[in-house]
Amino acid sequence: MKYLMVCHGNICRSPMAMGLLRRKLEQIGSDSVVDSCGFEPYHIGDAPDKRAQKVLMKKDIDVSDHRARLFTEEDFDEFDHIFVMDRKNFTDIKARARNEEDMKKVQLLLDVVYPGEHLEVPDPYYGLEEGFRTTYAHVSGAAEAIVDIYEKK
Repeated sequence: MKYLMVCHGNICRSPMAMGLLRRKLEQIGSDSVVDSCGFEPYHIGDAPDKRAQKVLMKKDIDVSDHRARLFTEEDFDEFDHIFVMDRKNFTDIKARARNEEDMKKVQLLLDVVYPGEHLEVPDPYYGLEEGFRTTYAHVSGAAEAIVDIYEKK
């Protein structure tokens, strides 16, 4: 399987989700691939936010080598599942979708934990480190659910 995590700038939520899902997959011996990207060109090439890295490093998850990139239409072809952090990301991807098949791969990340509730992962960028810990809790639960749903069949 190939999983893609998507947020706005690709420096906070999606790299955290990527790192957490990679860790969960490593723990079960999966060779699945996880990447992340965003829609904001301002951060292209940037490392994840230092606060995100700090929260992840407390759990020995290192995403410091990740560099922000933009979502492309080719991502529909490359990935089996595309998880977005919020409704704006969903709308952005929908605008790029070439057909219904593309959109069948896309869902809000927290829908794997709370199906049909369409909850969003809050963006911690403009807040303090506490917001990153909250994001960690949200995406950790979602990563666990992804492993249970797609990897442990």
